[in-house]
Formats: sequence, C-alpha cells, structure tokens
Amino acid sequence: MPNHIVLFQPEIPANTGNIARTCLATNSVLHLIRPLGFSTEDRMLKRAGLDYWHDVTINYHDSIEDLYQAYPEGDYYYIENFGTKSYVDFDFASPEKELFFVFGRESDGIPNELLEGLEDRCLRVPMTGEVRSLNLANTVSIILFETLRQQGFPNLIK
Repeated sequence: MPNHIVLFQPEIPANTGNIARTCLATNSVLHLIRPLGFSTEDRMLKRAGLDYWHDVTINYHDSIEDLYQAYPEGDYYYIENFGTKSYVDFDFASPEKELFFVFGRESDGIPNELLEGLEDRCLRVPMTGEVRSLNLANTVSIILFETLRQQGFPNLIK
C-alpha cells in the first residue's frame, strides 16, 4: 500500500518539484489540490528541469472534498505547525488504511475551517519558536521517511 502526500494549493514550483522527486524515490503517490500557484504544462516542467515529472504518480483534485470522495477509506493526517501532537507519537508501521499526509500552502498552511473537528489529526514537527515553519519539501521528507522507517522501507533499496 503506497503512502500519499497531499499538497493543498501549493504555491512554489520548486517545492512541489522536490516533493515529486521524493514521491518517485519512495513509491509514494502525490496529490495536488487546485488551484496551483504555477503551471504544470510540459514546457514549464522541462524548463524547471523536472524531466522525471511524468514518472511520478500524480493525482489532481479540484478541492479537498474531491480527494475525500476519491479516497473515503483513507487515514488522513494534517501537518501543521500548531498541531498538538508530534509526528513521532504515531504508529504508521502497519496501517489498516492508506495513509494520507496533507500539507498546506507555503504562505499560510491549511485553512482553519478545513481542520475544524480534525484537531486530533493535526501533527507537527518539533522545532524552536524562532521560525514560523520549516520548508515544505523538507517537512514532507521528514514525515514520509519516518513513516517509511516505521514500515521497514517497503520495496526500497536499503
């Protein structure tokens, strides 16, 4: 069962490109929630050096509700700097459902109204109070590789 990385309305193409490469390297599925802050037209991708883009499993959704409808049995986690639980407090080793890790826009995260009632699913990466947040691509890597570590790095060259 693959892990799923969800980017809610990503704004910076370089972050999304780095995340796409990480998804390809880990057999993870990338989901992009529109609108995107950049173009994914072929010429724009080639210009950015994203020649591997077409090898990544990418699903586009017009809204987060569309994602939920497409994967109603998914186990969703929301990565936010105000989450009350650390990502290391969760056991992702033997998921009964497909895991979806939702990351917000670089400028302002996931809108609060989308997280109402889901506070127990909001995870954070521990850090000092000196910065508002970590880089999106770095945060995805931290969460994804901890999940894969717990799962024993399935189907990856160790």
